[in-house]
Amino acid sequence: MKLRRLLGVMAKEVRQMRRDRITLAMIIGIPVMQLLLFGYAINTNLRDLSAGFADQARTSASRMLAHDIVATGVVTPVLEAETPQQLLEAMRRGKISIGIVIPPDYERRRTEGREALQILVDGSDNAVQSAAAQLARMPLDGSGFNPLAAGSIGVVGFYNPQRSSAANIVPGLVGVILTMTMVLFTAVAIVRERERGNMELLIATPLTSAELMVGKVVPYVVVGLVQTSMVLALGTWLFHVPLGGSLLDVFVAAALLIVANLALGLLISTRAQSQFQAMQMTFFLFLPSILLSGFMFPFAGMPRPVQWLAEVLPLTHFLRLIRGVMLRGASLWELWPDALALLAFSAVMMAGAILRFRKRLD
Repeated sequence: MKLRRLLGVMAKEVRQMRRDRITLAMIIGIPVMQLLLFGYAINTNLRDLSAGFADQARTSASRMLAHDIVATGVVTPVLEAETPQQLLEAMRRGKISIGIVIPPDYERRRTEGREALQILVDGSDNAVQSAAAQLARMPLDGSGFNPLAAGSIGVVGFYNPQRSSAANIVPGLVGVILTMTMVLFTAVAIVRERERGNMELLIATPLTSAELMVGKVVPYVVVGLVQTSMVLALGTWLFHVPLGGSLLDVFVAAALLIVANLALGLLISTRAQSQFQAMQMTFFLFLPSILLSGFMFPFAGMPRPVQWLAEVLPLTHFLRLIRGVMLRGASLWELWPDALALLAFSAVMMAGAILRFRKRLD
């Protein structure tokens, strides 16, 4: 791969973007419009939350209580711990959304009407807090005992104690905007060259398929990072979204999603015969991404086969990364499986685009 030829393709893409006013308007207009619409409008609820239990009482009554909590359908047990600290560590790493702590003197506390159960909540997902509040209002045994009325459950919200929907929506909106714009921009890249008659010129050049593909991707990586900065700045200014982790980790996670979406868009462009087809294929993939990734609807509440399908989508892994870094203060090293999934997706899509592209008109 020759650097000079690669820089030439990149310069060509930048000039083309500067001349395309619609593209420039989309780069700025889409993030602002979607941030305002989604930030003010969306609110969600959740069931089947991944939960960890720390039963320190270890009595028949405490085991019955844990069984009754699971029977509500609000939580699904995935972890047993010895201490609340172990639950918090698992929550920070994104392994559980709710921690249930039953103290050693549970039965005495309940008899005296004191707080007999503590629910630790991952507030980085606002729907988790809503589901926890729903759990606190449910009778947990056959006697009609209402924990909330008795004051026996303490719900402690972590990472988003104000239960702000924007704190949950805005980080995810970064991924939604990047998925829409990055895939669309590169999906029409090769098709546009063919329709405008530029393919004849490219065929006459010594450019390789890899140089052309990479040269078209790199300028849009910068565009994607600019969009990420816009959303983060507006989210902080308008909705006071916190940044619990490293800003560098946020941009690295965004760059991983940008490259994955750009590679997917290039693969689409090698398949489509017209810009209209490329746009149709883009929106065909965009809708499952936004619906199945966990951005609009609870991921844990979807059927298992649908969850397997969602694991193939880059946005699913990015949402886990961005919420873990921004709201829970986790690092990318702690969330490495999702970062690795984005890298693998990018490699497969880029390889497919390079192999499918041929410098010919037919």
